[in-house]
Amino acid sequence: MSSVEWVTTSVPYLTARQPGQGDAWSAETAAKGRRGSQRIVQAGETVAPAGIAEVLGLEPGAEVVVRRRIMYLDGRPCELTDTYYPLPIARGTRLAGTAKIPGGAITLLAELGYVGVRAREDVSARLPSQEEAAALESDVTQPVLQVVRLSLDAADRPVQADRMVMPAQLQQLRYDMKIG
Repeated sequence: MSSVEWVTTSVPYLTARQPGQGDAWSAETAAKGRRGSQRIVQAGETVAPAGIAEVLGLEPGAEVVVRRRIMYLDGRPCELTDTYYPLPIARGTRLAGTAKIPGGAITLLAELGYVGVRAREDVSARLPSQEEAAALESDVTQPVLQVVRLSLDAADRPVQADRMVMPAQLQQLRYDMKIG
């Protein structure tokens, strides 16, 4: 897989950070001798896209809080990440703002009493939209991977849903599972 530029696992992004620790993306990239950063391009209340409303168990047209980010690896865009939160969880919190959250959103969710204990990820490949290709500095003919992750609390209630889009040729996703 010599064309793969980045191998990642989801677990660090599902776990609250310790006080004083930075976000999982910056920590993961630094541990591999790389530089990871992100830019929040939008945050606030919006109508949930149909697929996200369904994943969160909401009625069509329901409002959610969204945080839209572009993730960068060594200064190059490598992922578009939209994270959606049910309104009762995120309204009026730092999740609805564009400021960076110390320790990341998962840490803030835990501070607010919302701890994800289970996650489900659906991975698909497709061609990007014009907007996605432009944001990723790619071409519309270059496939992307789309990962939709749902995080659930101990009562199986949705805490957040993420939709991540990344150039397929630069990624390898790793799932390391313990069975039984």
